Amino acid sequence: MAAASRSTLIVHGRLAMREGRLAAARDGHHGLQIMSFEQAAVRLAGGFARPIDADTLRSAIQAVLPTTPMGELESIKALPGMIDAAADTLHKAWRAGIHLAARAADHPRLEAIARLEAAVLDQLPPGMMRPIDIVAAATSRIAHAPAVLGPMEIAGLTELSLCWRPLLKGLVAHIPVQWTAGPRAVPAWLPATGVNISRGAPEAPALSSISAATAYHEAIEAMRWVRSLLASGVAASNIAIATASPADYDDHFLALRADTNIDLHFVHGVRAVTTREGQAAAALADIVVRGLSQSRLRRLVALCRDSGPLASLPEGWLRVLPSDAPLSTRSAWNRLLARLKPNDWSDGMDHVPALRAVVDLLGKGPAAAQQTGEAFLKGRALSIWRKALLAGPAASIDSTLEALKQDDGLEACVSVAWMPASALAASPRRFVRLIGLNSSRWPRGIAEDRLIPDHIIPTAELDPLPVNLADRRDFETILATTSGEVSLSRARRDSDGRLLGRSPLLAAYGDETYLRRNAVPAHAFSETDRLMARPQEFAGDPRALSARACWRDWRLAEMTSHDGLVRPDHPLILAILDRTQSASSLKMLLRSPLGFLWRYALGWKAPQSSTEPLVLDALQAGDLIHLVLDRALRILEVTGGLAAADTSAIEAAVSEAAGAVSAEWESERPVPPAVIWGRTLGDARVLAGQALAYGDDHLPGSRSYGEVPFGGSEPKSEAALPWDASTPVTIPDTGFRIAGYIDRLDIAGDGSRALVRDYKTGKPPKGDIRLNGGRELQRCLYAFAVKALLGDHIAISASLLYPREPLDLQLDDPEAVLAEISGFLRAARVTFASGAALPGPDTGGDYDDLAFALPANAGATYCKRKLPAATERLGDLTQVWEAE
Repeated sequence: MAAASRSTLIVHGRLAMREGRLAAARDGHHGLQIMSFEQAAVRLAGGFARPIDADTLRSAIQAVLPTTPMGELESIKALPGMIDAAADTLHKAWRAGIHLAARAADHPRLEAIARLEAAVLDQLPPGMMRPIDIVAAATSRIAHAPAVLGPMEIAGLTELSLCWRPLLKGLVAHIPVQWTAGPRAVPAWLPATGVNISRGAPEAPALSSISAATAYHEAIEAMRWVRSLLASGVAASNIAIATASPADYDDHFLALRADTNIDLHFVHGVRAVTTREGQAAAALADIVVRGLSQSRLRRLVALCRDSGPLASLPEGWLRVLPSDAPLSTRSAWNRLLARLKPNDWSDGMDHVPALRAVVDLLGKGPAAAQQTGEAFLKGRALSIWRKALLAGPAASIDSTLEALKQDDGLEACVSVAWMPASALAASPRRFVRLIGLNSSRWPRGIAEDRLIPDHIIPTAELDPLPVNLADRRDFETILATTSGEVSLSRARRDSDGRLLGRSPLLAAYGDETYLRRNAVPAHAFSETDRLMARPQEFAGDPRALSARACWRDWRLAEMTSHDGLVRPDHPLILAILDRTQSASSLKMLLRSPLGFLWRYALGWKAPQSSTEPLVLDALQAGDLIHLVLDRALRILEVTGGLAAADTSAIEAAVSEAAGAVSAEWESERPVPPAVIWGRTLGDARVLAGQALAYGDDHLPGSRSYGEVPFGGSEPKSEAALPWDASTPVTIPDTGFRIAGYIDRLDIAGDGSRALVRDYKTGKPPKGDIRLNGGRELQRCLYAFAVKALLGDHIAISASLLYPREPLDLQLDDPEAVLAEISGFLRAARVTFASGAALPGPDTGGDYDDLAFALPANAGATYCKRKLPAATERLGDLTQVWEAE
């Protein structure tokens, strides 16, 4: 390329560079260089000169900050944000042409900043220079400007940093320099430089002003406006949305972009954590900062399955982790790894060493953040991780990741652009929507520098064009350079409902159009928006028809298909009736047929959280006590039997059992904080001791068993059993097979008597109970199972033991109660098979974990409305609800 044909165009911002290069390519402008003024200065300086980029500066600050004395800033230099604040301060000082070293004696704060600057400059790679050094090098080679730069045009700028002005003035003597201002404001200092200034008349766009309900509503209306322009034939490259501070709206536009299927380019970049790679880095940061747990590991595996140490583990290896265990401590992981065997893995091989290596590396915390990131991340995710470590300390890397930005991958020159106002002022478009025109948001307030306040160096000197003045100038520039249409938008209220004031910039633009949030749009931005705006069209959508029919049926008093009516003898209904039942499933069938259908036919269940609870709920506390009782009973039977044990032996067995159960529980289930967990274990020990020492008459020569399986249930331990647990148990004349675990079974030495006991850890009832409305089936069903498995000759006693009182409720005449239960179960089977899977008294109750599938507040409204019709349809089954 001939040097004589070379010319230079100076623009501001990445968008202006992209659009300038596209225009030059279309017009065949060979030899045209498009760059920023800083890049032009570096080009003229020649050699290996280069500017200080943000990432390198942060890396240098991070390296030297711990060892650099910072005087009165020493106490905060390790805090998150210090690296960003220091980089921002140095950039401001360099752009303003301030010699920090020369002014170090003026104030201790300046001395500290100057000391940091010197350390940073020593840390930077060779050739990387401050603006003042670049200007000095470029000035020494300014005679080469005609060959290196050629004629220079500066377009789209309204200001130039103080540090570059001496070079601009020097260039005028060697090459033609033209400042193409057009309708933009011209800096007051510019005419004195001798630069040729080209001015133009301001544009006269069509102006409109609107007020939206909230910032989110503003974003919605902006996307509707974009859709209307695209529908009218306007090219996407002519449309822009801008505001002074885009961060307030980024999340809104990111969500709306996915819904509208419009290429909306984020000129300033998108948050890294909104991408899959950013989420992978965030998942690892969550572990590094907060520690390893099962839920955090699962999230990391979902995003980084084929990278690093995880790649050596077999497909589906997460199945070896107990589903309910939080695994939030190192000891819990060690216990899990110690008991894993090769046959636990899908390929039959031993992968414990590989998993242990993963756990060890992830457990090193922030101190090994760099090593951890290099091991588990790759590609763009690893680049994001490295940038986050440069931007702040590893201990707060999760917060640092939130602020990182990256390109969204869209081509700016052919897309609708969402950008800061400063970028739009430098690269105008024909159709513009300015949003966020609220007081204190546009223009923004002037803020002091975080490290050099106004009383040390006046803000006007450190930042000659503060954000307040820049916002005003950008607003004026956009109005003067937009040739088609400008729509001005503000929000009336914030997200909390507080009223927001108008920006003073709107004072000269008359009345505004009041847009209601629920107004019908002239142009919908997406299918969802269109259907919401056209109720008649939405009413014909199959999903709307189904939802409307369900809502209507829920409001009726009679039973419908949306309340659980299904066709008689449905194969799925018959299948779940033929499965082996438990006392709990039969209780649900009797008291909530609809819940029985949902749980056992559809497989619905409430989501379980693996996070540590503050306290155990009643069900979990009951499970804990039952486990302690079972293990303590086995310990006592090995050492002479419960019948011969005294109080001290029982206490010792319970204490040993509680320790073992505690270790297993912490490995497999969520646990409360340590203090509460210790109190919970103490309560479990007390109740277990009271239950085992309850003062009833022991059977002569008896043997005691705990958690005794029957009907095909798998044994929970290797303890001896009184029968073959695989033998089926069928309730006569009902067609139901039952299985389960008997809390405690005592059998006399001669086999003539047996005591069946079911532990209850809650409060006892006020009076004696038999079936308690169908809630208490265990005593009778367990007594029947014992008689069926041991023979009719054995005398059975069945009771409910409440160790908190203590109170033992004996069941009188179990055979008569079984006959009564059998009648209710026959009625339930016939009614359920006929298609009546309807609400019952337990549906929508306080302990119904499937209430999420019912209308809101179902217990107080829906269930009361439907219960009379359900009672009539269920027939004889409902009599169990009144049983004592």
